[in-house]
Amino acid sequence: MSGCPFSGNSGQTPDGGAPGDAAAPAAPAGTGEGKRRLSRRGLLSLAGAGGAGAVAGLAAGFLSHDAVTAAAAPVLLDGDVIPFHGDRQAGITTSAQDRLHIAAFDVVTEDRAALIQLLKDWTAAAEAMTAGRGTGGTGAVNGPYDAPPEDTGETLDLGAGRLTLTFGFGPGLFAKDGKARFDLDGRRPDALIDLPHFPGDDLQPGRTGGDIVVQACADDPQVAVHAIRNLARIGFGQTRVRWSQLGFGRTSSTSRSQTTPRNLFGFKDGTNNLKAEDTALLEKHVWAGPGTRPGEAWMAGGTYLVARRIRMHIEIWDRTSLREQEGLIGRTKGVGAPLSGGDEFTAPDFDTTGHTGEPLIPLDAHVRLAHPSRNDGVKMLRRGYNYTDGSDGLGHLDAGLFFIAFVTDPRTHYVPMQRAMAKEDTLALEYLKHTGSGLFAVPPGTKAGGFIGEGLFT
Repeated sequence: MSGCPFSGNSGQTPDGGAPGDAAAPAAPAGTGEGKRRLSRRGLLSLAGAGGAGAVAGLAAGFLSHDAVTAAAAPVLLDGDVIPFHGDRQAGITTSAQDRLHIAAFDVVTEDRAALIQLLKDWTAAAEAMTAGRGTGGTGAVNGPYDAPPEDTGETLDLGAGRLTLTFGFGPGLFAKDGKARFDLDGRRPDALIDLPHFPGDDLQPGRTGGDIVVQACADDPQVAVHAIRNLARIGFGQTRVRWSQLGFGRTSSTSRSQTTPRNLFGFKDGTNNLKAEDTALLEKHVWAGPGTRPGEAWMAGGTYLVARRIRMHIEIWDRTSLREQEGLIGRTKGVGAPLSGGDEFTAPDFDTTGHTGEPLIPLDAHVRLAHPSRNDGVKMLRRGYNYTDGSDGLGHLDAGLFFIAFVTDPRTHYVPMQRAMAKEDTLALEYLKHTGSGLFAVPPGTKAGGFIGEGLFT
């Protein structure tokens, strides 16, 4: 979609006995005992049903241990590990994985030194988990028998799962109640705005905002859940989870080696999304510059993450004719070709008319309104995911798209487009509702020995 959801259209559119039995011996690493005590399905059900509260509850009662490299050897598979270190953070142009667990945290301490130490601990934990190791010096099973393990252990047999962890900072990290926090006065980038209220927004406070966001993507859902769970555990007492979201089935491709996926409306999504191979376009539309003030130079080489939880009115859509569905999108449902003709990757022709004289691609079609030609040529790198959070209690599915996009500046590359689409796109007006939102400054990557966001504090 566009600044909004699924857009298999625009080039800009958006790039898991008795548990806890103290008399029982510890299960040896690599055995199936841990799996029997806490199944993957049970963990995912807990996370999905309780949302942010469940993750926070899992963290309760644990003390924050030093998150140093685990001694246990990682379980490695071919192509399993995506390096954590680099000039830019992984999880942006990385080939999109199949699963998502994203969480926003509020920082509850006001101690600058404590925040920096937390970021160092999170960095060490991220290094370990993305390499397929457990967190802490002793991991899940090699520590003192009468102390809580330093890793929760549900990925002991799973490997790294192509896990990436991407971190970003929200406006609330820089100021609260009008007062600067953590001696960061003047360090908030101008592009890190408070997103405006768009027409049709129905934002829920418990799904909106946050001081720090962590996007965990992996090819195994339990690997992604494990990552957020352990960061929440390490941050206990310094942070609390504000919101979290599980996602499945990527709704965009970020590499030309990937096929175009489908969203929950059944249409191909993100056909013309920016790809990792589009280096020049990424420089123009995704990566941020040093800004105009010395205080924001720490963002050079970073980007901005826009997150929007978009609920789809599934039941209404399922009662809509195929003709109308295709007209609303502007593409065929099967092949994904524009209604003006061709195949999936044929450029849409907005001037071609049918025998009635009307444009083959309707004036209110999503493809048309999201196209770069209608939005000053701007493009986005989208990494969204489908989600299903049960029902709303009224017999309707609470399901839709968790939209994620990376842009060079949300003021030019997201806000104008979303504002226009919220007013003109019939698809957005009648079939979608935005229920959560967030904007975060994603700093550049870290080098060995450094920590996440180090430039912000130096």
